[in-house]
Amino acid sequence: MKDYKEMKEIEVPRATAKRLAIYHRYLRFLHDAGKRRISSTELSEAVKVDSATIRRDFSYFGALGKRGYGYDVEYLLEFFSHTLNQDRLTNVALVGVGKLGQALLNYNFHQSNNVRISAAFDVNPDIVGTIQTGVPVYSMDEMIEQLKVQQIQVAILTVPQDVAQDTADRIVEANVRGILNFTPIRLNAPENVRVQNVDLTNELQTLIYFLDNQK
Repeated sequence: MKDYKEMKEIEVPRATAKRLAIYHRYLRFLHDAGKRRISSTELSEAVKVDSATIRRDFSYFGALGKRGYGYDVEYLLEFFSHTLNQDRLTNVALVGVGKLGQALLNYNFHQSNNVRISAAFDVNPDIVGTIQTGVPVYSMDEMIEQLKVQQIQVAILTVPQDVAQDTADRIVEANVRGILNFTPIRLNAPENVRVQNVDLTNELQTLIYFLDNQK
């Protein structure tokens, strides 16, 4: 079996890295269904990524399959679990417990991967100090301290646009290394902090544009 620690040091293109989670999710489904092996063509049909791209993505990590046999589902699942750190629990903070924040709290991340929202932060006195869907809600004044004490390195940001940058600055101050940004603005962050933007309005407008201009 490959040395997983060595594999994780390999640099892969950003597009490939984003597809790894898709592969991992479907491999989990296959494994739970009792599937033992799969070809790149079968995987392509399932995840809607062409087989040549799948083979190229996998090639960055060495020989993951065998010619004439395909890929061993259990091995691939274990491999990508290690590569994506899905073999350990990752605690995440939710900053902003409005309607979108509440929806994210109600979403069971842990059911499909080893991610758990373990702390939430908000300014609303009606929910600060309460437990929401099993997650304690702290005041924003406690955020930096709690992020450090709980050693949380990933935060989901769902605050209003006008306080997004200031809140992000405070999150960075707490040594958080990654921010999943649901606000419509693009955040300024140090080079050692990765920001992933999720703009639902932009994605919807893009979809409508393609539908309107579809030939």
